[in-house]
Amino acid sequence: MALSPAGGYVASSGFQDMGDSSLPIFNVERVQLEFSISSDFVAAQVANNVLVLALSTGRILRIDLDSPADIDDIDLPKKSSEVGLIRRLFLDPSASHLVINTTLGDNYYLHTQSRQPKPLSRLKGVTIESIAWNPSLPTASTREILIGASDGNIYETYIEQSNEFYRREEKYLKAVYRVPDGPVTGLWVDILDGRPDVRRILVASPSRLLHFAGRIGRHGQEGSGSIFTKLFETEAPTVQEGTDNTSAAPSALAISPDPPGTGSRDEINANGTFAWLTGPGIIYGGLPSSTDISSLGVRTFNNAKAFDRLKIPASENASGRKRPTRDPIQNIALTQWHILAFVEGRVVAVNKLDERIVYDRLVLDPGQSAIGLFADQKKNTFWLFTTQEIFEIVVNDEDRDVWKTFLKDQKFDLALHYARGAAQKDAVATASGDHLIGKGQYSEAAVVYGKSSKPFEQVALTLIDHGEQDALRKYLLAKLATYKKSFIMQRIMIASWLTEIFMTKFNTLDDTIATKAELVAQTNTAETKDELAAIRREFHDFITKYKGDLDTKTTYEIISSHGREQELLSYATAINDYNFILSYWVQRERWSEALDILKKQTDPSIYYRYSNVLMNHVSAELVDILMRHPDLNPRNLIPALLNYAKDNIAPLPQNQAARYLLFCINQLQSTDAAVHNTLISIYASHPSPSESQLLAYLSAQSSHPAYDADFALRLCIQHARVHSCVHIYTLMGQYASAVALALKHDQVDLASMVADRPADSNPALRKKLWLAIAKKVIAQQGTGSIKTAIDFLKRCDLLRIEDLIPFFPDFVVIDDFKDEICAALESYSRHIDTLKTEMDESAATAESIKNDIKRLDKRYAIVEPGEGCRVCGLPLLSRQFFVFPSCQHGFHSDCLGKKVLEGSGLTVRGRVRELQASIGRGVGGARREREVRELDALVGREW
Repeated sequence: MALSPAGGYVASSGFQDMGDSSLPIFNVERVQLEFSISSDFVAAQVANNVLVLALSTGRILRIDLDSPADIDDIDLPKKSSEVGLIRRLFLDPSASHLVINTTLGDNYYLHTQSRQPKPLSRLKGVTIESIAWNPSLPTASTREILIGASDGNIYETYIEQSNEFYRREEKYLKAVYRVPDGPVTGLWVDILDGRPDVRRILVASPSRLLHFAGRIGRHGQEGSGSIFTKLFETEAPTVQEGTDNTSAAPSALAISPDPPGTGSRDEINANGTFAWLTGPGIIYGGLPSSTDISSLGVRTFNNAKAFDRLKIPASENASGRKRPTRDPIQNIALTQWHILAFVEGRVVAVNKLDERIVYDRLVLDPGQSAIGLFADQKKNTFWLFTTQEIFEIVVNDEDRDVWKTFLKDQKFDLALHYARGAAQKDAVATASGDHLIGKGQYSEAAVVYGKSSKPFEQVALTLIDHGEQDALRKYLLAKLATYKKSFIMQRIMIASWLTEIFMTKFNTLDDTIATKAELVAQTNTAETKDELAAIRREFHDFITKYKGDLDTKTTYEIISSHGREQELLSYATAINDYNFILSYWVQRERWSEALDILKKQTDPSIYYRYSNVLMNHVSAELVDILMRHPDLNPRNLIPALLNYAKDNIAPLPQNQAARYLLFCINQLQSTDAAVHNTLISIYASHPSPSESQLLAYLSAQSSHPAYDADFALRLCIQHARVHSCVHIYTLMGQYASAVALALKHDQVDLASMVADRPADSNPALRKKLWLAIAKKVIAQQGTGSIKTAIDFLKRCDLLRIEDLIPFFPDFVVIDDFKDEICAALESYSRHIDTLKTEMDESAATAESIKNDIKRLDKRYAIVEPGEGCRVCGLPLLSRQFFVFPSCQHGFHSDCLGKKVLEGSGLTVRGRVRELQASIGRGVGGARREREVRELDALVGREW
């Protein structure tokens, strides 16, 4: 036998689209099993999509509804005649642990991974009525659980599956509490506020509901002893008494399941709800959480409600008349928003918020009895079992009308939270706004109206008629947020109106502050000032968020008409109109504020536009800012730099224009000729006579300078910068012009340095330059100091006395340079002697070479008949051979080649082998002769 693979059962009514709002919230559907069962059901449970059925034959069917084809068919270890029929099943919310109770008091434990129930020997004879599972499930064991018995005792135990024969499943069993008035019909435990050592326990009996909250005990090892004993011994319970209850009336405790999908509860059902079934009806309420656990029970029961059984209509008999008597409610279950009650064969759903009966359907025929009504805490499914049938209570869109209930109770925030779609939310907003207007809470009403569809003009006129400008501002802000971007005109009009309202509010607060200060000298205006600051923040947020909806020209006009300079700047800042802000501060000569704005800019055009005026007033600070923006193009700043330098007479080290240009050249490695030319212009035109700064810059340039040499030369000539001109001439290779310019300004030392520049590359030019210097020096010294002039000219080794004679005056006494003439003649004599010695050495060398050639002609070697090769020992004359006259050794050419290969380097070895291979291939003609000569030479040389 197997369930339907698609879902495990087939719903007879065929509802498929459970999200359709036209469907009823609840519907009871008969589950048609795909297999037949010959015996009746005696007990059932469902949890985590696992269905467990107990049959009257003692068999247990465990069905996973996610894979219904796999069914566990389980038998108890003993026959029904020995242990009795299965009376109750208890399944934990994760479907990991199952406890089985029989009519004869035997109890068994079955783990989800096992198919063999294990007897719970310590619990033998205990008739179990309820179990409070550990909230820390799922785990391999049950951990600490509470068991309620029919005799009023509450036991604590720890069940762990064991495969050892002599080991019991229960680690321990201890009675921790006793209810004096009958069976424990319900038990529930949870952890409070996420604190693992604090528990809340609900204990239900037919006549009382007990609430415990406190700390549990802890032992060294889990499962080594009771943890609830301490709580029951130290904490007194809060008691909720039943009214007119009889022990014969059914009693049960139900807890709402986890919310579907999310696994977390909303703000209404933050910790779930409970329902206690007593004879007169149902007591239900929320399960609040609090750090003050001492009053938690009182709060829980004080906020609880009682639903009277009499509110459920009486059943009809076969003739259609109301039955005169009413049976008590047999069983209950909780959904998220409703109480499901099974009474007189009917399933009744009651809304927990307003106790309306939203569903009432007769399910069982007369004479049928139900096993119970069950809820799957994890999967939010609800089931009704009879002895032969299974029904599922299908919940469809349960919270669809919750908002109406909250709206009726004037709980508008909750109503809005659960409202769906624009129409429902609009209805809630409109009703909430009307309610607030009636209470005079205009500001709160304005915010709510802004989210509603109530006519704009009606709301605006209402607020204006009541003089509520603040509420009107809030309404317009809320309304503006609801308009789509495509509503351009509406958004612009509302945004402009809001700007006017803000400006009026600012003026009003300013007037209030000024008036109070004038009337009472010691008045405290701090409260009004705080309000002004808050409105300013609100205005700033407004223009930041809705700047795209404000017409720039209109907004400037509105703010300016009220004389609000601070707000004008705030708006300009919000729309990034930095031109306006900078011009504003510049016009008022507020340089520090202007620089603060400039620091934040990334648009280069802003810097170019305002650099001229700022350089003339705050040059150092501006240059600091410019140097932090390497992305700027220095060429565009040149006009401002030149304008600043034109009238600036500060020393060059303090010149900010030169400082910025040097930064561009040295740090940014600028090669723009305009930048370099501008720096030269500033240096050259400066009134200071010193050329040190200009020369330092020129000297730092390479042989291919970035500046225009002709332009620089013209500037230096114009401003009489002689040293700089000479440097530029020299860099251009115009040494003659450089020397001439230096001599023109009597700068002999400078000319001497330039004349040495050609050095050995062009001795003729160097001599020419020095001759020009000699002419200048001799002319400067005059006839009285000829010796001094000659001493100066000794700095050049190219000049001779004969080169200088033409520059001396016609009537000069030879005694003045007699020593120099004698020294020159002695130098010539020594040079002639040196040449003669070299000629004699050359002749001797030639004679020696001639004698060596003659001796080589007489060298020979004698090869005796039968003389052998020094390598192989065979006759030397048998094939080609080599003989060395100096040592008289003879070798075959091939033997000598092998020896050469053994001791030679890779290069020679490779070449020898190439030549041998080429000759061996029979190459003829001139090529062969050439290769043979090369091979002989290599072999003979290497040996």
